Order: sequence, then structure tokens, then C-alpha cells
Amino acid sequence: MKRLTFAAALAGLALLGACATATPYQQALTSNDSGYSEQKIEDNRFQVQFEGNSLTDRKTVETYLLYRAAELTKQSGYDHFRVVRRDTDSNTRLVGSPSAYDPFYDHFYLSYRYFGPRAGYFHDPYRRYYPGPAYYSRWGAYDPFWGGPSEYRERTSYVASAEIVMGKGPKPDDVAFFDASQVIFNLTGSIQRPAA
Repeated sequence: MKRLTFAAALAGLALLGACATATPYQQALTSNDSGYSEQKIEDNRFQVQFEGNSLTDRKTVETYLLYRAAELTKQSGYDHFRVVRRDTDSNTRLVGSPSAYDPFYDHFYLSYRYFGPRAGYFHDPYRRYYPGPAYYSRWGAYDPFWGGPSEYRERTSYVASAEIVMGKGPKPDDVAFFDASQVIFNLTGSIQRPAA
């Protein structure tokens, strides 16, 4: 039994450690995963995207996008690519810092649903109503903000996307074109792949 408990604790720590690192260069297997993805538009035209988590900075996300565009160009049998359109979007949200009173609010997200007459904390299946302005449940007076986060901080994640057109032969003399082999050679040292 102790071995099973130890194995479960070890698996939990590994999962927690994986969540507390920046997104490595990897394929996003589902729409909820971080990593790269692409959509073929024409034989030589692709939409490429890289999405990072909140621990992955903007520069890394954009570097991984460029690397994936070069890698995809070589895999498709082309020599260079042109960036037709490129965007980097940021997603910022407020996250509550842990409170001294309640450790369960560590991942509390600020949301409008916590305010107003239809807020989630009014729906207690065990509540009993007593005359008066206070709200009571089976555990007594209830304050949805007691023990909540004392501070909030911003968490920002980035998504970089580009539409690329691939070509064969020498790269044209234009800053919008990239030689795929040179991009791969120059950026390989800054690519962090997932741990095996």
C-alpha cells in the first residue's frame, strides 16, 4: 500500500513539474494543447501557429513559429518560404495569489460570474433560509470572498501565427523570404524539445 501511495505521489509531482515549465517545441495534439499546428491551404501555402503557456515568453513563441515554418518547408520538399502575414496575439488574465486563510484559492480566476445576484455561491443545495439579510447555509453564515485571494497577478500567454508560401530554388532577394535550411541551422540551438 505504501508503494502505491508513493508511486501516486511521484506521478503527481511529475505532472505538477510538467505544468510549471515553459512550452517546449512540440506538436499540439488537440486544440487545447500548447505547441505548433498547421493547416494546409494550397500545395505550397500553409497557415502555421505556435501557442505557448503563460511561462513561455513572446520571443520564444515567435522563434518556435519561425522554426516550424522552416521545418515544414523542408518536409514539403521546398527550399525557402515567404511570410505573407504574421501576427502574435496575447491572452492576459488575472489570477489570484494564494491566501493565508485558504490554500484552495490558489487557482482562483477573476470572473464576472462571482458577482451579482446569480453568482455561483448562491446555489447551495443544502441552504436554509432564515429571516434577515444574511445568507445562511448548513454550515452557517457564508461569505464567498472570505479566505479568497488577497492579491491578483496577471498571466499572459502568446499565440504566434503566420501564413507562409513555399518555393524552390534560390531565395529571392527580399526580406519577406527565408531560406529554410539557414533558419533551421541558426535556430536549432534555441529550440527546447520535450524531455524524453
